[in-house]
Amino acid sequence: MRRLSGKRVAILATDGFEQSELFTPMEALRDEGAMVEIVAPHEGTIQGVEHMDKGKAVAVDTLLDNVIPANYDAIVLPGGAHNPDALRIDERATSFVRSFFEDKKPVAAICHAPWVLINAGVARGRTLTSWPTIRQDLRNAGAEVVDEAVVVDNLLVTSRGPKDLPAFCEKMIAVIAKPRFEASTS
Repeated sequence: MRRLSGKRVAILATDGFEQSELFTPMEALRDEGAMVEIVAPHEGTIQGVEHMDKGKAVAVDTLLDNVIPANYDAIVLPGGAHNPDALRIDERATSFVRSFFEDKKPVAAICHAPWVLINAGVARGRTLTSWPTIRQDLRNAGAEVVDEAVVVDNLLVTSRGPKDLPAFCEKMIAVIAKPRFEASTS
């Protein structure tokens, strides 16, 4: 049996997401049996990037205005510089992310995505990692920042960037797969 059968996972993103940081976790989650939905601020498709070049687009499954946090078991936040920069100033997005912390559900964020955690008010007191250019922002928000491939702080999984995707996906799946009671007490 696949470890995430019956789990429903939101991937919150908008235009400018780093394509490997959306597609690789999405495929890993689906390979483990999770139902994955792309949640975005606008309908249609969102455009990815591959570093600085235009990348693949992905279809939006659920509009951020219509999302119901209780319908999801976990959330994944891909990076890219523009994607989290746009999401962190969208109150709908930060409220959606904050709800996972309030409900003690897994959150996985990679690269620049921890920017969203700052504006959601959930970075303070957490140990995490990120892309090097936003680490000072995280420290200023009260987080302890380390330079490791992947960091697990209770139900929060963070990673530095594309080269760390294998470790990120492995830890993300392990945290999401934990039974809810076990995950909320670890």
